[in-house]
Amino acid sequence: MKRLLGLVAVVLLAGCASTPPAGSKAGVEDRTPSANSQGGAAVTPVAPKAEQTANPLKDPNNILSKRSIYYDFDKYNIKDQYKPMIQAHADYLASHPNAKMLIQGNTDERGSREYNIALGQRRADGVKKMLELMGAPDSQIEAVSLGEEKPRCTEQTEACYSQNRRSDMLYNGEY
Repeated sequence: MKRLLGLVAVVLLAGCASTPPAGSKAGVEDRTPSANSQGGAAVTPVAPKAEQTANPLKDPNNILSKRSIYYDFDKYNIKDQYKPMIQAHADYLASHPNAKMLIQGNTDERGSREYNIALGQRRADGVKKMLELMGAPDSQIEAVSLGEEKPRCTEQTEACYSQNRRSDMLYNGEY
């Protein structure tokens, strides 16, 4: 009987000495004397993963941080080079139902005020339509024209004008 009780005790104690499962998120104890000035054990918490806290909309290495589409003079068609960026934003909107986007259509200062408002609206509407065709919900997107009212550059040169002929995509909290 004593042998049987001894064997049961050994088996129970062996079960208590098991190692934690791989990938456990528990803290790690450091039992070295330098870990605590009073000789106690210090617990090092597990840091959160960086990718969980990073905002892809603000990460300069992420395509979602790119928000402007530029146009040729007097045009509102979207160039092929911007389609991957628009697709990434459409995917983001489709997977984040609480996200809202405002598209601002802009023009350079040439042309009448009325013409520029209309051209800016065609630019913003074109981006909105492409986002929708790529899977973004219509209810999350608004398109407006600012015409020539929000220039990035104020010099009267072609290099400056080309910076002002654009559509800007802004997310809620940015407008």
